[in-house]
Amino acid sequence: MKIITCTIALLTASLALAQAKKDTVKLKDIEAVTLVVRKPTVESKVDRTVFNVANSSILAGNTTWDVLRMTPLVSIDNNDAIKAEGENVTVYINDRKSVFTGKELKEYLATIPADNLMKIEVITSPSSRYETTGSVINIVLKKRDDEGMKGSITLNNRQNRKNSQYTNFNLNYHKKKFTQTVIGSYSDNTWVQTNSIVNSLYENNDITTINTLNTDKSKSPSISSTSEYELNDKNNIGFIVEYYQSKRTSSSEAEASNYANDQFKYSYDQSQNLAGMNRTLGTNLFYKYYDKEKNRILDVNLGTNYDSQKDSNDFLKTFSNKPIPDQIGVNSNNQMRNYYIKIDYTQSIGKSGATFEAGGKIDFNNNVAPYYLTGNKLDLLQKTDKFHYEDNISSLYANFSKTFFKKLETRVGIRYEYIDFKVRQDIAGTSRKDGYGTFLPNLLLKYSFSDKYDLSLTYNRNIWRPWYAEFNPFLLPNNDGIYSRGNIDLQPNPSDRLYLKFGILKKYFLSARYMFTKQDYWTTYSTQVVNTPGDPDNPTKEITVTYPGNFSGKVQKYYLFANTNQTFLKNKLNVNVGFGWYYIDNSDFNQRNDLKARDYISYWGGSTNLSYTNLFNKNINLSAWVEISNQNNGNSYANKTNVFHNISMTKIFPKTQMEVSLQLMNIFQRPNFDSTTFSPVGTFRNSTQSDWYGVSLSFVKRFGNQKVKTNTKTDVEKGGGGGGEK
Repeated sequence: MKIITCTIALLTASLALAQAKKDTVKLKDIEAVTLVVRKPTVESKVDRTVFNVANSSILAGNTTWDVLRMTPLVSIDNNDAIKAEGENVTVYINDRKSVFTGKELKEYLATIPADNLMKIEVITSPSSRYETTGSVINIVLKKRDDEGMKGSITLNNRQNRKNSQYTNFNLNYHKKKFTQTVIGSYSDNTWVQTNSIVNSLYENNDITTINTLNTDKSKSPSISSTSEYELNDKNNIGFIVEYYQSKRTSSSEAEASNYANDQFKYSYDQSQNLAGMNRTLGTNLFYKYYDKEKNRILDVNLGTNYDSQKDSNDFLKTFSNKPIPDQIGVNSNNQMRNYYIKIDYTQSIGKSGATFEAGGKIDFNNNVAPYYLTGNKLDLLQKTDKFHYEDNISSLYANFSKTFFKKLETRVGIRYEYIDFKVRQDIAGTSRKDGYGTFLPNLLLKYSFSDKYDLSLTYNRNIWRPWYAEFNPFLLPNNDGIYSRGNIDLQPNPSDRLYLKFGILKKYFLSARYMFTKQDYWTTYSTQVVNTPGDPDNPTKEITVTYPGNFSGKVQKYYLFANTNQTFLKNKLNVNVGFGWYYIDNSDFNQRNDLKARDYISYWGGSTNLSYTNLFNKNINLSAWVEISNQNNGNSYANKTNVFHNISMTKIFPKTQMEVSLQLMNIFQRPNFDSTTFSPVGTFRNSTQSDWYGVSLSFVKRFGNQKVKTNTKTDVEKGGGGGGEK
């Protein structure tokens, strides 16, 4: 950590001194000065933090997923789960909710080139407009509408443990009232990951150690098209189509040994080979009415999302105490279908400056997950089944915003959601049918003492619902010797959040957050005795099963954070620093669930973003990013603090509209995700080292007019009390 901090500090100081000296020499030749106002890289708003990346050097050669990792307040764990301030988030793209989560979301965002990014909004206190499950990340893409054809082509080569390539193109055509945008990409990636696992069961002091090496290869083309037509000054219609495909192969080699009461029992070697194909297709037909004079907006969206994942997975496990290896094959073809209609309406009320916003959405989901097992050791497993999940989510919301005395900004909102869902297995016959409604209120208050000082308070009630696959109870083998399944009885997780922020000189921000929940669902483990009639010497067998379990018990989280964004050297050097302290009270949670874990946890976290524009007036942009991160989630606790970092340099050639970018990723210290999960039956420690390091070289060729259209936001949340432009 000291090496990284010192290196960046010396780099920043050297650049500042050199640039200041050069600027001083040139002062004699300056007859007129043109002041160019640039947005700060990071803006802190009352309900969100905005990462303005449109002109940042970190875009070249990166994907949206890469830039998201470097966004302030955002962290990503070794399972590719995105979190903001340590909590789960919902991802939106251009205010349209993404249907994907977890690794599916990662793969999808990795197809969107970062060159198309305008900004990333981390909305920690979302209004009732959003389908809130906690914080929201809204990814805003550029909108080019200058006449003619314009675009860019990017070629990227990345060297981690193995070599990977990424290519993308952006094309935009605008003429009079018609705009057409096409984005395409192709990646050929190899991803290597090592795991060191220690599973400790309390009974008989049973300890299993496993070391694995996983190599994942994927070839992934994608294309998206956005067509928009302006009917007149107030009415627009458009259609979006997105397609993504990934052909994947994966191999894993594992070595394991097992001891009970310090006595050796057995060891085994396991190889795993997977071949899969993933396809995603999304459509969105939209109509937008916008009356600027009356500040009236009507936005109607009708859309579909389809995702399929077909896998063939083979395990071969050779034991030291058995003459014949275990062979198991897992074949699956999961399909997810989503249909929705969404309507949003915004209107100013009289001349008071108040704004009323209302809307609703209806979602229909129909998902099928068939599984079929083959092999010589299926006595303890159900060989085949088909899992069905169907739901209908209907929601209505309303927000009222008004500023009083020119100093007090307010927003009061309420959202009501009702879900009706059905879960069933064809062969096992297990099923569940349920439905429930939820009111989700929120409040925003911001008082400006003066132009230099303001204080804001927000309150949100949220609900986090299980992902459909987490309900599936079908038992499957894993590459770590443990079996996994879903839980058909999962319950949602409601929570309450209170957020206080104090702004000083529009540059310094102090904030405090309190979060309370009394139930949640987290990954847990249990032991299960199963019959093995195919083995007369051992008619029964005890296996360890991991699954998402319902946990009751109070959890209270306290969070203090300080943030500043500064510009120096005529706005060329931008520095954003944020640092926070987290404190979690798990005492009631641990006692109720007999976890034998730490009752109180405290840790530090934060990030720094540095960017320097036009070094030595040679069109060279520099950027650096450092994050200090801990992975503490529910009943899983981090054993070490990770330090992530990225240093990049981009050279721009204005005449040819070319860019060359070099990135160094985690070169001083390789991240290692090391955490222990506590359960009633034992502890499970996993130390994961992935290809989150290496060198990346990118070439970008642009053509046409690259100017973009800024978004116009009207409500208090996205204007003065929120995160956008007026």
